[in-house]
Amino acid sequence: MLISLHVKNLALIEEEEVTFKDGLNILTGETGAGKSIVIGSVNLALGAKADKNMIRTGADQAMIEMIFTPDNELQRDKLREMDIGMDEEDMVLIKRKITPGRSICSVNGETVTLRQLREIAETMIDIYGQRENQKLLRREMQLQTVDEYGGAQIGELLFKVGEQYRNWRALRHDWDSDDLDESARKREMDLLAYEIREIEEAGLQEGEDEEIESRYRLLGNFRRLSEAAGTAAGMVGGDGGASETVDRACRELSLVSGIDPKLDRLLDELAEVDDLLSGFYRSINDYAQELTFDPAEYMELQDRLNLINHLKDKYGDSIREIEQARAQKADRLAFLTDYEEGRKRLREKMEESRRILCSLCEELSDRRKEAAAEFSEKMITALQELNFPQVKFEILFDTDEQYLSAAGYDRVSFYISMNPGEAVRPLEQIASGGELSRIMLGMKTVFAGKGDVHTFIFDEIDAGISGQTAWMVAQKMGRLARDHQILCITHLPQIAAMEDSHYLIAKNTADGRTQTHIWELNEEESDREVARLVGADLVTEASLENAREMKRLAAAAKSGSNV
Repeated sequence: MLISLHVKNLALIEEEEVTFKDGLNILTGETGAGKSIVIGSVNLALGAKADKNMIRTGADQAMIEMIFTPDNELQRDKLREMDIGMDEEDMVLIKRKITPGRSICSVNGETVTLRQLREIAETMIDIYGQRENQKLLRREMQLQTVDEYGGAQIGELLFKVGEQYRNWRALRHDWDSDDLDESARKREMDLLAYEIREIEEAGLQEGEDEEIESRYRLLGNFRRLSEAAGTAAGMVGGDGGASETVDRACRELSLVSGIDPKLDRLLDELAEVDDLLSGFYRSINDYAQELTFDPAEYMELQDRLNLINHLKDKYGDSIREIEQARAQKADRLAFLTDYEEGRKRLREKMEESRRILCSLCEELSDRRKEAAAEFSEKMITALQELNFPQVKFEILFDTDEQYLSAAGYDRVSFYISMNPGEAVRPLEQIASGGELSRIMLGMKTVFAGKGDVHTFIFDEIDAGISGQTAWMVAQKMGRLARDHQILCITHLPQIAAMEDSHYLIAKNTADGRTQTHIWELNEEESDREVARLVGADLVTEASLENAREMKRLAAAAKSGSNV
C-alpha cells in the first residue's frame, strides 16, 4: 500500500508531502491546477523517463520519495532477490533524485538501476492513464492481456515455446547456411583439412606455452642475471665481503663470552646471521655457475613460441581454445565429408524440433482459450456493472502454423457488441473514448481479483462519461476499493462522492511564483468540493445539500449488496 508521497522542486511543486489511506483516495482540482504533475511525480519515482526541464526553475535538483508497506510475499521476494533489506517498520522507501545530468534511484538506501526500479514498481502499484486505452486496441496487447490473465501456467508454456522456437530457428539457420553446391563444399573441406592438419602437426601440450615463455624470458635476460648473481656472490663471500666481516665480528665477541648474558645473546644472533650468509653464498654461487646460455635452445624456444602465438591468433587465446577449435572443425569436416547423410540428420532434427514446437504451441493455445473463455465471462459481468446492460464480449482466435513465433501461433482479437441486435465487431472499430475507459476499468477489476498488486492509480478514468453511467462507474470504483487501495483523479462529482479520503490539488501565486499544493480535505471541505464539481459557480446551501445527498447515496451504495 502507498503510505506517502513527498515531492520537492518538481515543475510547479516547491515541496509537498501527502499521506494516503487504504480504500478510495479521490484527487480533484480545477483544470490546470497540477493534477498531472502529481501523477507524473509518481511515474518518475517508479522509473519513468526523466527530463531536466522537470526541475523547478532555480533549483539544482528535483526529488521524489514514496513510502510503501508490502502487501504480500511477492513484493518482499522481489526485494530479497535484489539484496534490498527491509527497515525495522517493514516499509519500502523509493527515492529518486533528478539532476540536469543524471538521476539517482534508491530503494531502502540501496542504489538501483531504472530497470530494477521498474521491476519493483510492477509489484507495488498499477497505474492507469488515458493512454492505456489506445494500447488496448492493439492486437498484440490483447494477446498479452489473455496471457497475463492465464497466469503462471501460460507463463511457463510461453517460456518453453520461446526456447523451442529459438532452437528451431537455429537449426533452420544451419540448414540454410549449409545449402552448398559441390565446389563450395570442396573448398570448405580443403580449408578445414588444412587448418586441422596445421593444429595437429603443432603437437600442442596443455600449459607448454607458459613454460616456454618462462624459459625464453630467462634466457633472454641471461647476461643481466649472471652479472647480478656474480656481483652478489662477490659482495657476500669475497675478500672483505659481508661473510668474512661477520665471521670476524663473531670471533671478537667470542673472546668475551660467558661474562655478560646479554652480550652472549647478541653473539648467538650474530652467529645465526653468519650461518645465513654462508648458506646464501653457497646458493648464489651455485646459481651463478649453473646459469648457461645455449643460442640453439634460445632460437628453438623463439620459433616454438612464434608458432603457438600464430595458432592463438587464428584459433583461440589459449591452447585449450585451439584444441576446441580443432574439434569443431573436425566435426564440420566429418559433416561435409558425409554431406548428404549429414543434411538428412539435420533435416530430421529440424523437423523434430518443429514438431515439438507445434505441440507446445497447441498446448499453449488450449490454455489460452480456456483463460479467454473465463476472462470473457468475467468481463461481461464487469461491463454490465458499468452500464453495458446487454453487452457481448468475445475473444476470437486465429490459429495457424504460419504465425509461428516465440509467442506461439495464436492471434487474438477482442470483439464486443454494446447494443442489442448488433453483431460483435472488433473492439477498435466501435468503442468510443468513454466506452474504452469503462472497458479498461472493467478489465482492471477483473485482474484485481487475480493479481497481487494492492494499489491502483486511475488518472481521469471518467473521460467521456456522465449521468447514470458515471454513477455506475463510481459504484464499481467503490467495489474495487473494498479490497484495494485506489488513487483516482476525477472531474465527476459521482465518483468524488464515493471517496473514503478526499484530496484537493490547487495552485496559487506568491512572490511572483506559481506553486501547486495538495492536501487532504475534511468533511466540510469535501462537501464544498463535490458541490463545485456538480457545476455550481457559487457554492450555496442548496448545492451543498445536493453534494451531501450524493455522498449519502454513495455511502449507502458502498455498504449495500448492490455496489
